Amino acid sequence: MKPALFFSFLFLFYGVLFAVEPGGPSQTHRTVTKPGSSRPNVLMIIVDDMNDWVGCLGGYPNVQTPNIDRLAKRGMLFTNAHVPSPVCNPSRVAVMTGQLPSSTGIYDNKPVWYQWMPEVVSIPGHFRAAGYHVLGGGKVYHHMPGFNRHADWHAYFDQKFDGHYQNQLSRGLDVRGFQWAGSYPLNGLESVKALSQPPKNPREFDWGALDKPEHETGDGQLVEWAARFLAEPSETPFFLAAGIYRPHLPFYAPRKFFEMYPLEEIALPAVKSDDLEDLPPAGKAMAAGRAADYELVRRSGKYRELLQAYLASVSFADAMVGRLLDALDSSPAVDNTIIVFWSDHGWHLGEKQRLHKMSLWERSTRVPLIVVAPGVAAVGERCDQPIGAIDIFPTLNQLCGLSTVSELDGQSLVPLLRQTTVEWYRPTLTSYGFGNHALRSQRWRYIRYANGDEELYDHANDQHEWTNLAADARFDTVKSEMARWLPKENAEPLKRKKPGP
Repeated sequence: MKPALFFSFLFLFYGVLFAVEPGGPSQTHRTVTKPGSSRPNVLMIIVDDMNDWVGCLGGYPNVQTPNIDRLAKRGMLFTNAHVPSPVCNPSRVAVMTGQLPSSTGIYDNKPVWYQWMPEVVSIPGHFRAAGYHVLGGGKVYHHMPGFNRHADWHAYFDQKFDGHYQNQLSRGLDVRGFQWAGSYPLNGLESVKALSQPPKNPREFDWGALDKPEHETGDGQLVEWAARFLAEPSETPFFLAAGIYRPHLPFYAPRKFFEMYPLEEIALPAVKSDDLEDLPPAGKAMAAGRAADYELVRRSGKYRELLQAYLASVSFADAMVGRLLDALDSSPAVDNTIIVFWSDHGWHLGEKQRLHKMSLWERSTRVPLIVVAPGVAAVGERCDQPIGAIDIFPTLNQLCGLSTVSELDGQSLVPLLRQTTVEWYRPTLTSYGFGNHALRSQRWRYIRYANGDEELYDHANDQHEWTNLAADARFDTVKSEMARWLPKENAEPLKRKKPGP
């Protein structure tokens, strides 16, 4: 397949434009608050696979993210924010429904959540029932369109690739003829078939510069659509979710973003060669996932190129965030709009001798999370309390005066938005697979696997998590205190699709 055709199919694959019909999931188990004219709007911006390699978090030297940095300066940056799961589907479902994987049984990318839980209330569904005009676009849930419950939205946008933008019903997109190339189109690695240990997902394991303008990319089209709405927002309060696909693999971005990071200036992440030696068996097994991809890029001499591509993709996503902020700043809704920015999980770039996410270590779980709440959150504040993206749903409920949803596992961040030094006791939880959990407090990371294996890291002295203290009896009390916050029960894993009647 020719590269141009490959890219067209790639972007076409990730989205379907549709406008949804009235009606939605049953709301009988809660009371809906009547809409009011003073109720704030919400702009939710979601990025994919973004770790702490952003300027305001200081995770990488000289990374260029001026727009995320300026967003942090106008609200509250949570510097110790973590995701409910280090995988796309369970993380996004947990945030958008407010229920942890241990509550729902969604631990991986297979289950279509609303087929198993048709009555569960989502953030967009809750706002729609409360009288908001609810729109979304891009990657909000896992890969579109099948994981997105249409009835939760008034309209949803998918990127068209011929430069023509629409907002109409467009279901039934036939992508069955989509074919992935048998070799990597841009990164110069050998053919997939020739590799003795091919990447786990060779369809995505690519990177390279695109010779096309930003507005012709899928993310660029999404942002242009959102900007047009913000220029003439609805008369009723709105909830707008913009799901930016980058910096997810394949790391494609317009060429100018690659040129921002010359290869000879790429700094390598802090990696310890014997970092796995003090891990328990379950930890070593988790580290082994995608370790072959890391070895492949190193053996092929492509490690710096991979880092460059990730950085380019981060800066490209940042540019998209900037265009959204510019559109909001020019909008009549600017003074009455809450902004929530978050990533679904982080990404390993050699740490723990592996690539990708899907682990319970800091690199996979820590993400940038920013809340701008006019009149509530202090401007330019930083909060280092341990919080989770699972807390977004109850936070928005309180900020917007919506009714509570009793099933939510998170807690409102409004007290921290008002005062960062308020007492905050609970560590935040991340789960990966049935019975595997990590807890993160201000100082400690405690991991317990389903088989009972443990890890403990002291972030006051070991920010890279190089020294596992779990076997040291001096820290038994710390482990016991952390373990109190583990789930009392773990829901059984759900399958891909709920069986029909």
